[in-house]
Amino acid sequence: MNASTESPRILRAGEGCLVVEFGDAIDLGINARVQALRRKIEANPFPGFIDTVPTYRSLAVCFDALKSSPADRLEKLLLRLSEDLVAEDGGNGELLIVPTCYEGELAPDLERVAAHTGLSADEVVRRHAARDCYCYMLGFVPGYSYLGGMDPALETPRLKEPREKIPAGSVAIGGKQTGIYPIDSPGGWNLIGMTPLCMFDPDRNPAIFLNAGMWVRFVPIGREEFDRLAREAADPGWKPDITNQIKGLKTE
Repeated sequence: MNASTESPRILRAGEGCLVVEFGDAIDLGINARVQALRRKIEANPFPGFIDTVPTYRSLAVCFDALKSSPADRLEKLLLRLSEDLVAEDGGNGELLIVPTCYEGELAPDLERVAAHTGLSADEVVRRHAARDCYCYMLGFVPGYSYLGGMDPALETPRLKEPREKIPAGSVAIGGKQTGIYPIDSPGGWNLIGMTPLCMFDPDRNPAIFLNAGMWVRFVPIGREEFDRLAREAADPGWKPDITNQIKGLKTE
């Protein structure tokens, strides 16, 4: 049986959470089912429903145990909802344009990635921006994106000693994945650029522009444009460029 068509299983995670697992791999088909179930539940929430939390291969469904049906009945409901999911690869298809400057002090590990991969720094940038990447999940810190679909030639191991502080907006590579640091935080991924976009702001609505099931397109920009966009993005009413046009995810 294909991993993306396996029957789901339900796990209990305390009195107010059930986890629906669709597989055990990082797979676009599996994640598409996760996102499809998420949309299905949120479009027609059951009594006591609180929130859903998607991961690579599962969906945590949080609820108020005092207002919901007993857990065993909710398990049957979730299994029923998991049948015949309309699970199109690529989730909801929304794509966030992420202008990125791959220059100078904004890209302290670009040469390291180039040396590890045997590519020139310019070729690393070209390949990194050539493919739209898919956001499988958020985690680690609020809004941190785990993006799949990066050119496999760019795979680079994480730093042996993580940095204590990575600036918000840093674009990085960790193993086979790429991602964007939404706030200043520790981290061990290779920093190859920076976006001027404010990826997380708790005082903004929405606080996070990039969500699981969306796509990302990195667009190279120069330092002058980076500074201009940073000033614009600091405006409370500023909105990023989100489209429904994608190049498509290529995976091995």
